[in-house]
Amino acid sequence: MGKKENEMSAMEIDDPKLDGSDQILPRFSMNVLQLMKTSQAQHGLRRGDYARYRRYCSARLRRLYKSLKFTHGRGKYTRRAILESTVTNVRFLHVVFYMAERAWSHAMEKRQLPDGPNARQRIYLIGRLRKAVKWATLFSSLCSVKTDSRTSLEAEAYASYMKGTMLFEQDQNWETALACFKNARAVYEELGKYGDLENQVLCRERVEELEPSVQYCLHKIGKANLQTSDLLQIGEMEGPALDLFKAKIEAAMEEARSQQAASLTEFNWLGYRFPVSNPKSRVSILKAQELEKDLQGPTAESLPAEKKLTIFDKLFTAYNDARNTIRSDLVSAGNAESVKDELNGLDKAVGAVLGQRTIERNQLLVKIAKSKLNRKRDDKNEKVTKPEELVRLYDLLLQNVADLSDLVSSGRDRKPEEIAFEEECERKNLAFRAERCFYLGKSYSLAGKRVEAYALFCRARSLAEDALNKFQNIGNKDEGTIQELKTLSRECRASSCIEHATGIMEEEKAPENLSKKISAISLNETATKAEKYLLDKLDVYESAVGDANTKMAPKIERFPPAFQSIPRNPIVLDLAYNCIEFPVLEERMKKGRGGFMSRFFRSEKKNTGISSVRVEEDDDGGRGGGGSFCIPR
Repeated sequence: MGKKENEMSAMEIDDPKLDGSDQILPRFSMNVLQLMKTSQAQHGLRRGDYARYRRYCSARLRRLYKSLKFTHGRGKYTRRAILESTVTNVRFLHVVFYMAERAWSHAMEKRQLPDGPNARQRIYLIGRLRKAVKWATLFSSLCSVKTDSRTSLEAEAYASYMKGTMLFEQDQNWETALACFKNARAVYEELGKYGDLENQVLCRERVEELEPSVQYCLHKIGKANLQTSDLLQIGEMEGPALDLFKAKIEAAMEEARSQQAASLTEFNWLGYRFPVSNPKSRVSILKAQELEKDLQGPTAESLPAEKKLTIFDKLFTAYNDARNTIRSDLVSAGNAESVKDELNGLDKAVGAVLGQRTIERNQLLVKIAKSKLNRKRDDKNEKVTKPEELVRLYDLLLQNVADLSDLVSSGRDRKPEEIAFEEECERKNLAFRAERCFYLGKSYSLAGKRVEAYALFCRARSLAEDALNKFQNIGNKDEGTIQELKTLSRECRASSCIEHATGIMEEEKAPENLSKKISAISLNETATKAEKYLLDKLDVYESAVGDANTKMAPKIERFPPAFQSIPRNPIVLDLAYNCIEFPVLEERMKKGRGGFMSRFFRSEKKNTGISSVRVEEDDDGGRGGGGSFCIPR
């Protein structure tokens, strides 16, 4: 009994509300932060899927209600409140926790709508956040009574975060929101000093997630001298707690762009200046230009490829929004020809810039694919690039260059800038053709077609040298492209030599390989295969189903039947014909006569009953030719 009492004392402490009585209430313990992080990471929030996480919370609540037998009636719904006296199991605290999480995830789901929440949806969003604050406050009050001190502190930090999130969304009471976020941050900083290593890491990550919200509240109050770039850098952090902060940053950036758009009155392209009158077009173009600075700035080299692709997607969205607005203005322009000409020119200029950025994005994809071309599969099981994929990418690049060249050359009176731009497109087209031809040769080489691969490598080398000469002849030399073309020319020469040598070796070994294959041919199938059929073992007592360890299905007889040697009838040749000596009939042959008397003798033969028969002999008869002789009738 003493051991059991010691175990109970370790789990239970006296309730301070009891006036000196000996009654003991249970004290529960739960790691709130770890439970929240695990649930969110495993059920959708790793990819920002709040709808999935909300469905998980609903399913989890159903299971908890059923296991606790805490249902709300079968026919009519009768809500049962969770009070201090109700919490006899730690799962009752889980019920309150997941109620708060479900309301919060529903609000964040509305926040991530494609066009943002409208006025009605925003009211509903704030209502769900109020519901989350209500359940988080109840969770904190219950934990303060029913759990240990650490769980109570985590629950208090959780409630403070929910309240700060609601005020953050409402854009009011920034001082109160700042106090809530600071309170939650202080709790997690203190808890991060104790416990196991996993718990310390979780607490430190939570502190880093709360820091941007604290800085933004200070910025709104006016106590922090943060620039817009600093806020964007903070917004690049990842985590579910930062999604609302990112939405606020984007809204603030849209407001700043709207103010800066007033100064953007013209769009410059190849020496042309097109006026931009629509505010929506100005904002979209300004946003795209800011993203271009991120791609072309000094920090662009340090950006990972995945981050650059994300920036390209945002840039394309901004330029497409600008073009949609411009085309809407074209529809509503009516018969104003001057306005239509300006809008058409602006649409052409924006489309050309969009085409240039598309080429840059596809070149980035080519660079990523080349890095994976000769790489073997590692622990991450990354997909290895095949030469056919690079051929497809260069097809896209050639199509992009052709579209851009057609767009530039469509005008009549062209400026020198446009002519230079078109010549640059021609050079890029030639370089991309050389690259495409090289990787097409690689694909033929992998397929074992040596002649085609050799011809393609030679053609790729010729194209690379032509492109290299054109790039070297221009004044402003592109050193990066020139080095790539030189490398490509060397690789083409090496690959063509390898294909030539490999083809000669395969041709020399072809007779040997053919003789080996012919020597393995057999007319009798049973001589090469040890497999037995049912008809071959009728006199043996064996199972017709086959061995239990074999996976092959039993076979009755081989079909089609195997080849068998059979006797053949002898071939009869008539060899006696060439040895027969035929009689000579030259004396009996008719001799040719001419003149008047021949007619008289011919008529005499008819009267005497002697007729002349013409005999034609072929070469096989052994006679010297044709002749005629007379026979009596």
